[in-house]
Amino acid sequence: MLQSVCLRGLLLLLVGRQVYTQEQCLKASVYTCADCIKSGPGCAWCKDLNFTKTGEQEAARCDTVAVLKERGCPVKSIINPKNNIQYDSNRPLNTGQNTGQNPVQIQPQEIHLDLRPGMPHEFQLYFKRAEGYPIDLYYLMDLSYSMKDDLENVKNLGNDLLKELNKITGNARIGFGSFVDKTLLPYTDTNEAKLKQPCADKNEPCQPAFGFQHVLSLTKDGNKFRDMVAKQHISGNLDPPEGSLDAIMQAAVCVDEIGWGNSTRLLVLATDDGFHMAGDGKLAAILEPNKETCQMVGNKYSMSNIWDYPSVGQIARKLEEQNIQPIFAVTKKMETVYAELSKLIPKSAVGVLSDDSSNVVKLIVDAYNNLTSEVIMAHDALPNFISVKYTSNCAGGEKPSDRGKCDNVNIGQNVTFTVKVTADKCFEDSQSFLIGPLGFNEKLKVTVQTRCKCECDDSNKPHPHCGGQGTVVCGSCSCNTGYLGQRCECKLGQKDEASLKAQCRKDNGTECEGKGDCVCGRCQCHITEGGGNFYGEHCECDDEHCEKYENKQCAGHGKCKCGKCECEQGYEGTACHCAKSDEACKTDGSVCFNRGKCECNRCVCERGYKGPYCKTCPTCQRPCQQSGSCVECLAFGTGPFEKNCSLACGHLKLATVEKLVTSDCRVKDKEGCWMTFTMTELLGFDTYFINVLKDRECPVGPNIAAIVGGSLAGVALIGLLILLIVKAILYASDLREWKRFEKDRKHEKTSGTNPLFQNATTTVQNPTFSGDS
Repeated sequence: MLQSVCLRGLLLLLVGRQVYTQEQCLKASVYTCADCIKSGPGCAWCKDLNFTKTGEQEAARCDTVAVLKERGCPVKSIINPKNNIQYDSNRPLNTGQNTGQNPVQIQPQEIHLDLRPGMPHEFQLYFKRAEGYPIDLYYLMDLSYSMKDDLENVKNLGNDLLKELNKITGNARIGFGSFVDKTLLPYTDTNEAKLKQPCADKNEPCQPAFGFQHVLSLTKDGNKFRDMVAKQHISGNLDPPEGSLDAIMQAAVCVDEIGWGNSTRLLVLATDDGFHMAGDGKLAAILEPNKETCQMVGNKYSMSNIWDYPSVGQIARKLEEQNIQPIFAVTKKMETVYAELSKLIPKSAVGVLSDDSSNVVKLIVDAYNNLTSEVIMAHDALPNFISVKYTSNCAGGEKPSDRGKCDNVNIGQNVTFTVKVTADKCFEDSQSFLIGPLGFNEKLKVTVQTRCKCECDDSNKPHPHCGGQGTVVCGSCSCNTGYLGQRCECKLGQKDEASLKAQCRKDNGTECEGKGDCVCGRCQCHITEGGGNFYGEHCECDDEHCEKYENKQCAGHGKCKCGKCECEQGYEGTACHCAKSDEACKTDGSVCFNRGKCECNRCVCERGYKGPYCKTCPTCQRPCQQSGSCVECLAFGTGPFEKNCSLACGHLKLATVEKLVTSDCRVKDKEGCWMTFTMTELLGFDTYFINVLKDRECPVGPNIAAIVGGSLAGVALIGLLILLIVKAILYASDLREWKRFEKDRKHEKTSGTNPLFQNATTTVQNPTFSGDS
């Protein structure tokens, strides 16, 4: 079983593993196959000559593999470079007792990655602590006057400490150095006599004031340690903080003087007080910053009074570079101070000294065991545009982080780290960096190159596809000088310049949006102020001007693409400033009542709904009339939906009740009866729970006989009255005219002839008239 697991692990090591997405292709300024490949890991290029249509831009050749296949590009014509890993040194782990001075604790030791930009590549890195791995321990002691009692115990420390360390490894060395502080005011009394004898008791053996001095290089001889330390005497200074950081810096960078070897490097700092840091040197008019280089002359730090104290960041960086693990052996009152310092220095530990440092051996052994059981996998300074993430097979190490970590790792235990390397952009020359466990000298060298060119095996001869005025490069034409166009059909100066320029205007606006030059109907975009490129058909896009949050573009959680932020997984918002979460949008088991989206942990409601959870809609009206037919069929089994009620009215859930406290709706059914009901909207849109009053209000039927009889009698009576009224009016009118006639006759004076009659003035006799009728 174990062999099978190892075989699978080795197979993964040999082939690596690629993790990337090809779901989308975010094209920018694409004119060639190389442009397409640089656009993102989801982009592929179709080199088939007849793939693009007449007048279609060459950018159409660039898309996802799925889209290119769907559009008819043959599989053999699709160019889609993948990541590649090469193992230059892959010696198996060798950590047994007989490994000598050169065990193999990490595998592989050197790899070469060919990465496509934006496409992460994963590989396995194995680590195993070697048995009997050498230990180098440099004891750095504060010799200010308050450490007098501690010095006496340290003088007898060497053999005991070597004995305990050899129980662990069988191959241990120990060295010694001491420090006080800079010999300038206000740190040290600069009176000549005080510089030579800084101790209060003039009869007591006392060293002259000093900054840092190296006493004993690393050795396996415990007696030599005892003899050299026995010659040391206490010294003194003025202020409580000491020059600890000066001493740590020199102990870290003076590799040859200290004698650091290929080993677990421990630096024990024993002190009873705090430390000066960068900037404190200004009190003594020291303005030159610490240069982080070894400056030992005669085993003493020669630049103590010229260079400022180093910063905590400088100390942390140098200790990590030299794989030195500090152990701060301090008094109880200083434990909190150095605990905070330890948080800033990876692979460091803090132990509390007894009043006379009698417990220092146990303190160092315990700290060593804690440090070596914690494995932190990290990298040195990364080249530009390269990122690295780690996961491990340890509990708690499953999530990607900037450093891999495993706790409680025993000697001989195999730990596997999955390392994911991503190149964000193309770069010309190969770039290298180192990966390894902190506190160990063994490192994996990773060399990275980017795959940003297409290998199409094209001929460099003029091709008929390009009108004989250019060559085919991955399916598209590379035109000769003076020719442009999809098929090199455009010769500069031959076409109507106005029509060509019109092609460069978006919506009749400025040519190429003022960010490029219009050349033969196509925009050639300028370089942005930040050194990037404008892109797009009309140079309308760039990747440098997206919304910012806390002065970071896309809040540092996304990439700017054509003026809009594309957020990393787990983030959202216009500036990628929100961690994806819907906790504040949840209520009653739903998110925003299913009536909106949860963005930046707040509900964005739709269709007029308001409130923190989209629960209410002030402008919405109950669809009473529209629901009437469904209520009729669901509650009473009648109406126009009687035959397909469940299908047509599935959006309503209904219950009949004896009584309604309040009612929203009152609607007539097909039979003219009033249906009374309430509507309560359920989650989402247009789904309601309806309470319907069990009994409808139907009108009482009319008395047809009474209505008909009464109506006929009324009509006859009305008709009779109308006739009588008309008759009376006519009679009255005739009577009035008769009386007027009679009155006029009484006043008439008559002669027997009509006064209006006049005789003829001329009489003519017809000669033929005989008088006979």
